[in-house]
Amino acid sequence: MSTPAPITPNPTPVTTGEPTVTPGFEHRLHAFWEKNSKSVYTLCLVVLLAIIAQGAYTVYRGWQDEKVANEYAAASNSEKLKAFATANAGHSLAGVAWLRLADEAYAAGKYADAAQNYQAATAIKDGPFAGRARLGQAISKLQAGQSAEAETLLKQIASDAKQMKAVRAEAAYQLASNASVAGRNDEALKYLDQVTSIEPTGTWAQRAMMLRITLPAPVATTTGGAPAITLPGKP
Repeated sequence: MSTPAPITPNPTPVTTGEPTVTPGFEHRLHAFWEKNSKSVYTLCLVVLLAIIAQGAYTVYRGWQDEKVANEYAAASNSEKLKAFATANAGHSLAGVAWLRLADEAYAAGKYADAAQNYQAATAIKDGPFAGRARLGQAISKLQAGQSAEAETLLKQIASDAKQMKAVRAEAAYQLASNASVAGRNDEALKYLDQVTSIEPTGTWAQRAMMLRITLPAPVATTTGGAPAITLPGKP
């Protein structure tokens, strides 16, 4: 009796036909392009139009700025300067024009007009002119007798860390000077300390030192608050 052949538990299946081939990168790229080419074209067109629009806007702004600069240069007197500033409201050169008009009014002793023009010049948001416009407005109000409004503005400027130190120091000095004239010597000394704290070695610190010399020394007080009395012959 013959022995039967062993049976394989999992026979290997017999394949027929061509072997399976994995698509290459070129094939996948071609398939993607056929499916998404319109979307890619649309996206490229949108990006291109955005670049063209940005370039056109930049060219336009450059042309506009040059046009405004030429108009500013042509404003040879106060009337033309005011007309320019009014016509170009919001532009930085309009702020500079108002600043020039304010300086002219201040020099002529027209402090109310100067304060109004300096306020218009505060449209200059950045740079050294912005702080000078605010300071000019405050000092003009001070000269016009509007002390309360002026002191409020000066206090804001002196405590504004974003302002230039020279501008802040001048504001504090003006507060000290005004307090000194009004006889508020203790208050004046406080503002003089603020000047030297803001800019210890600047011009306004030197002027603060000179003003301090003219002020009487603070009156010493006892614990109860009454002025201390020194008897003759007693230390």
